[in-house]
Parts: sequence; structure tokens; C-alpha cells
Amino acid sequence: MDQAFQSAAYGGAGWSPRTKSLRQEIGRLWGNCGLDSEWATLKAVLLHRPGAEFDAITDPNAAQMLAPLDLERAQRQHDDLAHAYRDANVVVHYVEPDQEPSPNLMFVADLMFMTPEGAVVARPASTVRAGEERFVARRLADLGIPILRSVRGQGTFEGADAIWIDARAAFVATGLRTNQEGAAQVAASLQELGVETVHVGLPYGSMHLMGELRFVDRDLALAWPGRVPYAAVAALRQRGCTVHTIPDEQEARQGSALNFVTLGPRRILMPAGNPLTQAFYERLGITCCVVEIDELRQAAGGIACMSAVLEREMVGAGGEA
Repeated sequence: MDQAFQSAAYGGAGWSPRTKSLRQEIGRLWGNCGLDSEWATLKAVLLHRPGAEFDAITDPNAAQMLAPLDLERAQRQHDDLAHAYRDANVVVHYVEPDQEPSPNLMFVADLMFMTPEGAVVARPASTVRAGEERFVARRLADLGIPILRSVRGQGTFEGADAIWIDARAAFVATGLRTNQEGAAQVAASLQELGVETVHVGLPYGSMHLMGELRFVDRDLALAWPGRVPYAAVAALRQRGCTVHTIPDEQEARQGSALNFVTLGPRRILMPAGNPLTQAFYERLGITCCVVEIDELRQAAGGIACMSAVLEREMVGAGGEA
């Protein structure tokens, strides 16, 4: 027999088979990443600091924003947001493309959805944001984070339309930003991971599911009545989760009071300037860290929109070490 076929390259002496699963390789071969809940201890986020791309805006509405931003003030507030994460022992990574992006790149959460084995890269629904996903995909690759899927074809999907219910189930919402084809592609990737998809539809006038429903603990969620899908609340209550509705719609609408990021069980980072809602959260036993984002809000998003979550502590009983 040809000696070459007895070499390691052909499976002979010295061949070293790859026996670990992808999940087992994360943090060893691949970069640290992954989550299977919305409430476990937050470990890493991805942000984009607003920059010169805002100088080109002449019509905020055409850029899908509410009003012109004072860039210097917006940058200070964004820096304060990053400092708040670091104070909470959260690693902060940045998307810093080598070309000028659209101003909406600041809302990084829309551009990806993290799973226990890597990221699903989104495909934004509007021409204004088309192509932003390239910058996030490149940054994920630089960080060594696996990309499980990039939504393709006529599918549209934004990461803020997917929320983990528990380690074995997730909501995927369709509406303005995510269409049926995009949702089906995400559901297919989740099914490969053994995760059930609960499909819900968003009402007209709702941007993302993220803005209507947030988790603060394994069995505690907060919702915006009149906007959150009935099916989502029903599914949570069937699973033994308590769902409280926010106390003040004006603070939710004008102050993004529900657009927070959970730092850990019953511990959140929320926008300052929402006294009624913050007091309500605190009565529920939630510790509230606050940061000013009133200037950043003029771009039509809140703290959760600006924060793509890369890693949380894993909570699934079936998870691999």
C-alpha cells in the first residue's frame, strides 16, 4: 500500500479526530459568547458609538429618527452607557467599521440574535439600514464568534424581534421589521439547536418585540399593554411566568422606560428620568441602575436597542460545559 495513505492526512497514524461539539469549543477554540435566557448574568455586549455619520443627516425622518441629535452630547451619553456596563463587570466590545455606516448602526441589537452556539446575523427590513449587517458580521468574526446563519433571500429579520423564553423556547415576532420568511429561517436555526419557536405577531405601530416585552428573572417579565402580543403573555403565563404591565405609558413612550437591559436576576440598566416606572420596578424587588439617554433617544431607540448581547451565563440544564 502506498505509504502516503498511512499518513495522518489520510486518517493513519497521527490522525486526531475532532470530537468536541461546537458548544464545547466556545471559549476554547472560539471566542466567548452564547446565551439561552434574557435574565441570567450579563457578561458581554456589542455597541457602536455614534460618530461622523450623524453629520450627514439633513432630514431625521428620512434617516428613521425622531429629531436631530446633538452629537457631542449623544456621544457623552453613549460613553456613560458603556461605563455603566463596565461598572457592572460587563465586557464592552465595539463595532468600528472602516467606512462610514448609516447612523442607525448605533442600534446594534437589531443586527444579530445570539444563541448558545453563536449568532444569527440579521437582515434589516428598510433600505436605510440595508448592509449594516456586514459590519456586525465582520466584528463577530474578529471576535471569534461563530455565525450560524445570515438571513437571506427575501427574508427580513431584526434581532430585536426575537426573545428567549427559556433554554428550550424563544419568541420570534413578525411585523414591520421581520417578515414570515425571515422568521422561518430563524426558527429553522433554532430547531437545529433543539429550541422551540413560539411565533407571535406585532400590532401595527409596534417597531420590535423588544420594546414591548422584557424579562427580569426566570419567572418575571414586564410588558406594555396594548402593544405586547396577547399570545406572548399567554405563553409566558402557561409556563408559570408572572407578567406585570408597566404603570405609566407616557414614561414608556417618551422615556423608553421598558427599553432596558437585564444585568442579572432582578437587576437592570434602565433610562434615567422615569420615576414612576423605576419606583414600580423597585417595588417588585428589581435593582435599577440608571443612565441618561434622552439625547440618544432622539434617534428612535433605547438602551436595549443599542446593546447587542453577546454573552450571558448559561442556564439550560442540558447545556454543555
